Amino acid sequence: GVVATPPASASLLTAQQPVSDPRELLRDALPINNKPIRKIQKEIFTKITEAVRVPNVKMSEVQDAVSSSQKVLAKEKNAILKDVIGEAAKQDAKQTLASIETRLNEFQTIIDTKDKQEIPIKQQEVLRLVEKVENDMVGEFPFKIPQDYASKPLLMGRASLEMKLTCKSSTVTNGGTMKIVLDGFNAPVTCGNFVDLIQRKFYDGMAIQRSDGFVVQSGDPGQKKTGFIDPSTNELRTVPLEIMVQGDKAPIYDSTMDDMGRIKELPVLPFNAFGTLAMARSEFEENSASSQFFFLLKESELTPSGTNVLDGRYSVFGYVTEGKELLKEVKQGDTIEYIKVLSGSENLKNGYDPSKQIPESSETVA
Repeated sequence: GVVATPPASASLLTAQQPVSDPRELLRDALPINNKPIRKIQKEIFTKITEAVRVPNVKMSEVQDAVSSSQKVLAKEKNAILKDVIGEAAKQDAKQTLASIETRLNEFQTIIDTKDKQEIPIKQQEVLRLVEKVENDMVGEFPFKIPQDYASKPLLMGRASLEMKLTCKSSTVTNGGTMKIVLDGFNAPVTCGNFVDLIQRKFYDGMAIQRSDGFVVQSGDPGQKKTGFIDPSTNELRTVPLEIMVQGDKAPIYDSTMDDMGRIKELPVLPFNAFGTLAMARSEFEENSASSQFFFLLKESELTPSGTNVLDGRYSVFGYVTEGKELLKEVKQGDTIEYIKVLSGSENLKNGYDPSKQIPESSETVA
């Protein structure tokens, strides 16, 4: 099929490829505003990713990225440290910056010996350290949750999950695990709902309900329920459409970006990565998501931001960061063995707490 020409608004993006790396999207989505650390992040991610994209690596571009980063570190260390919150974190960040310096010097050796295989490995090492410093810059939760949703389960920060899948009909694998990061800084209500359902073991043992090469979807409990029936109300629990637009201080709720007349703008969590995680909903009801979710099986090369049909219409709330190959093998009827929270459960507010539940079988003795 013919791919439509992107609108003019996308041209500033096509100059360099849209970011499709989930970890970079998550770094970009952190609620911080420190120019020097962002400069290092972009030099090391963007320039080097572009340089290794071509068949014979553009070493001059790699050199440029490393030299620029070394300059920023030499000149602006204090400007980086001043945004790190808390004395202990500042000491920690000092050591991390020293490690970044060491890695950049090692990078120089890789460039001098033209060791192309080592470039992406060293790039990831530096970015992991940059991310560590960036995480230490995040202070209070960045906005107030609207009154209508303030008593719902909320994820006031990030959480890492593990999802175990069993594949029955794949010739490649019988299953495995994926790591997922949920971003409550940009979708606290959506993430809170999901973590709450995970704590209830809602998804454990559930089948994959759709796998068509475009998305992998699950979360429909069947029996005509379509979503999660909250035992405390006996009613379907829903979450609003929730989209943080780049440059905004808080998400927009209840409306698509199209409805808001903001078609040319971009969400902070775009459908750019293979394994982007979002909530399914009824097409004509913005606030109808409950428990059904999907993973997108496309990268942004095929659907640049600003031209894909999903951005700004569905709530994205996380990305698969490890093991996404599994999504290519999963078929309808395969099983989610479990989803569990690896870290970040302390960021869940108003949520289900498994440790506080009374076992159902316990009988009271008169």
